[in-house]
Amino acid sequence: MNDTIPVRPYEQFNEQKLADYLRGKLPGSDQPLTVRQFGGGAANLTYLLDYGTQQYVLRRPPLGPVAKSAHDMSREYKVLSVLHQAYPYAPRAFLYGEDTAVLGAEFFVMERRQGVVVRRTIPSAFADMPAAPRRMSEALVDALADFHAVDFAALGLSDLGRPEGFIERQIEGWYKRWHAAKTEDLADMDAVYRWLGAHLPGGTAVSLVHNDYKLDNVMLAPDDPGKIVAVFDWDMCTLGDPLNDLGTLLTYWAQPSDPPYFRAAAMMPVGDDLGFLTRDELVQRYATRSGRSVRDIAFYHALGLFRLTVIIAQIYIRYVRGQTQDPRFAAMGQMIPIMARAAHEICTR
Repeated sequence: MNDTIPVRPYEQFNEQKLADYLRGKLPGSDQPLTVRQFGGGAANLTYLLDYGTQQYVLRRPPLGPVAKSAHDMSREYKVLSVLHQAYPYAPRAFLYGEDTAVLGAEFFVMERRQGVVVRRTIPSAFADMPAAPRRMSEALVDALADFHAVDFAALGLSDLGRPEGFIERQIEGWYKRWHAAKTEDLADMDAVYRWLGAHLPGGTAVSLVHNDYKLDNVMLAPDDPGKIVAVFDWDMCTLGDPLNDLGTLLTYWAQPSDPPYFRAAAMMPVGDDLGFLTRDELVQRYATRSGRSVRDIAFYHALGLFRLTVIIAQIYIRYVRGQTQDPRFAAMGQMIPIMARAAHEICTR
């Protein structure tokens, strides 16, 4: 269990109440339950449920008041209860718990998959594989293109979202959330908002959209960095413009030539040229595999950085208000103007 930690003191819950609730609802749940926590991630809380012969993963929203649209466990359960049938990288969800008396929030339980998650450094499992960064880059973008090809109607997911006006709602929604979460005015955010509204792409396609697709939401096989084991964090999955996901991927992607304020957003190993694909190479590989036009990709990259700025502001304001005690969030206030500057940089290139 080296990918888990003891449950953080401020994120603990009544484990016996959970065990009683789950007993008989999952294979192996009649055995004693041990709970540990997956320490990565800054939003939803994820726990390992270990029954000895059976293991599961439990997901719930973060502590304190949250926007349901960004931490929707019922949506994530709905998607993962069927998506595995067409997209093997999606873990299967088994149970949705809507009784908030159990944990203090809704939750769901899904299968556990084993593998390697890449965050800020190259994992030791891949340290002796010079081609690992390129292979994981290729697998990541290929899996995204394949996801966007899923027949969502055949899975019964046609009611998952409203594709018409998707991008406009993204811009207006994130700008509204910005005003609700900001601790200071930022001219860069207002400028990006105006630019996005003036440069809306035309003739956009419709597909399932993950809405948080990045390297550390993917699990790789320990012996093969080019083989994806799972894609995680589906609570914002909807129907919309597939290039929104590609823009999100670029938002969290760094390359050696980047200035510091671009590297600050990276959710991947950053440093000298480690061999990852460049953003341009990611985009061209996606275009080749998907057959989609990527001529407006700068718009989606700017939108991704705009959105990320708001997400950071939302996390930071919860820390400022004392709604979470996670010390990792204390420094996020410094990142907000940096991310806004990065978004504005994309608009003005």
